[in-house]
Amino acid sequence: MMTTVDNRLQTLWDGCLRNNRKQQEMLYKVLAPKMLVVCLRYAKDKDEAQDILQEGFIKMFKNMGNYRGEGSLEGWIRRIMVHSAISRYRKAKNVVLVEDFAEQGIPVSTSYNDNGLEARDLMNMVQQLPDTYRSVFNMYAIEGFSHQEIGSKLGMSELLSRTTLHRARTILKEKLTSLAVRERHCLAG
Repeated sequence: MMTTVDNRLQTLWDGCLRNNRKQQEMLYKVLAPKMLVVCLRYAKDKDEAQDILQEGFIKMFKNMGNYRGEGSLEGWIRRIMVHSAISRYRKAKNVVLVEDFAEQGIPVSTSYNDNGLEARDLMNMVQQLPDTYRSVFNMYAIEGFSHQEIGSKLGMSELLSRTTLHRARTILKEKLTSLAVRERHCLAG
């Protein structure tokens, strides 16, 4: 089935390269929902995520000729979305760092964890982080950037990246602890 999806994307991409507006629209419709999820991780809210998404697709269409066919097309477009979010961050000069959920044993790949916490709840907690914390967290925990790469992209030192990530993790731990206490209180009461 993955081959069918890849073939469909490749057909749409070929049409985009020929400036076929219908194919460009179809590519957008196929990939926008997935790319919006990526943008939501970096944004304060859905409106900002949609702005990042639009900026990302504009960049993608302007730079179609730069895709060399190495790696997946979807992965290439995803990187453009991440870089669009980073660019927005730089413009706003609000950097936020957050900790890696995986290091804390918080599952993000499933809808619920053992405590009934939904991935959506975790996403909301991340979105509430200050911009810098949110950006660093996402770049480190989700995208797999090193602190050196984060520092370079966000214009901060490697040490500041590490410190920001630590602070973001602390905030998230506090939010999770608070949520767990409230849940226990509701169950007991």
